[in-house]
Amino acid sequence: MALTRYVIIGASAAGISAAQAIREADPHGTITVLSAESDPPYFRPLIPFIVDGKKAVADIPMLGQGPYTASGLDVRLNSTVTAVSTSVRIVIVNGSETVPYDKLLIATGSHPYLPPSIKGTDAPGVFALRTLSEAQAMAKRISTSQEAILAGGGMLNLKTAFALLERGLKVTMVVTSPEILSQIMEPDGAMLIRQALKEAGLRILTGRSITQIIAGPTGVSAVVLDTSEELPAQIVNIGKGVRPNVEFLAGSGIHLERGVIADTHTACNLPNVYTAGDVAVTFDPITGERMMTALWTNAVEMGRVAGRNMAGHPMAYTGTFGILNATQVAEVPFVSMGIVHTAGTDYETHITATSETYRKLVFTADGMRLIGAVFVGDISHAGLYRHLIRERMSVGSIKNAIIGHRLHYGHFLLP
Repeated sequence: MALTRYVIIGASAAGISAAQAIREADPHGTITVLSAESDPPYFRPLIPFIVDGKKAVADIPMLGQGPYTASGLDVRLNSTVTAVSTSVRIVIVNGSETVPYDKLLIATGSHPYLPPSIKGTDAPGVFALRTLSEAQAMAKRISTSQEAILAGGGMLNLKTAFALLERGLKVTMVVTSPEILSQIMEPDGAMLIRQALKEAGLRILTGRSITQIIAGPTGVSAVVLDTSEELPAQIVNIGKGVRPNVEFLAGSGIHLERGVIADTHTACNLPNVYTAGDVAVTFDPITGERMMTALWTNAVEMGRVAGRNMAGHPMAYTGTFGILNATQVAEVPFVSMGIVHTAGTDYETHITATSETYRKLVFTADGMRLIGAVFVGDISHAGLYRHLIRERMSVGSIKNAIIGHRLHYGHFLLP
């Protein structure tokens, strides 16, 4: 019997997780992983530590680390897929080389969105910290920089801000929204985090946008805001979201709606083609709506499911939370998950706030199911709340314990 030829386009979280799952299920098939980057697969969430110097490149490889121990992978770097022919089952690499497949995974991820409203984004010193090579370039430029400006108040920019502060730069974050982290919590939930950031030395300007980046002979020298303010800077990082990498799929027949449409088993509309990670359009288990996400943890889970299905071991993907973030910023831990934006809705909400903690719980309008939660400062038992949300459980007699933050494992043993 001929060996199955697996081809994976993309060598980040989804692609490598899929390769691992395939190898576990099929020890004999050939697995070819095509990466457009020049660096071997690495843990992308760790690249801010390359900027602040806490980690070296040798500290963040994926292959051979943790669960990623699969052998016999043919990982090809500098291999940009320029087209896919599903009729003859080949992918075209770098415009000319052809790679045949029996099973194909599209895990090409996403690229940073650079708003056209910002002029001068091509200047030296402008980054959108997404790859290891960019992190290395930013770390190098720090030696000749004093000020940095960050456009956007999302998680990636917050991590970048701390990396730059660690290196002694003066850092200003320019946020169009009324508050930081607007995608994952409402303004009242972010107040404690913002105060901690201020105490850590980060300057935050809200309700303003960058309109122009000014460059001189050595690159970036300043930015201009929509208020006409001009701020000096030698480094600018743009964190305005991402867009899926799908341009190479034009004419392939693969169903696209912004990203690649996936069914509940991560399969595409054409036989033997699957998708996972940032590029995949899946569904939110709470609302059932189609959605995309750029979270590493979701990409890992989706990639593993895709790999199992490609290797002939059917496995359903349980869906992707539209919001699921758990991290720590300026020594303040927080978790945000499910539906957390409630302004103008009829959801039942319960908010408890102190000088050191904030908790928001969101229930359906009838109050029978927990559908979202935000914890800041105290994140104890957050995993239990996630389970309630994801499994769409009726809260019944434990609702008071949920609201009073007394939920514990014993509540799940009740008949």
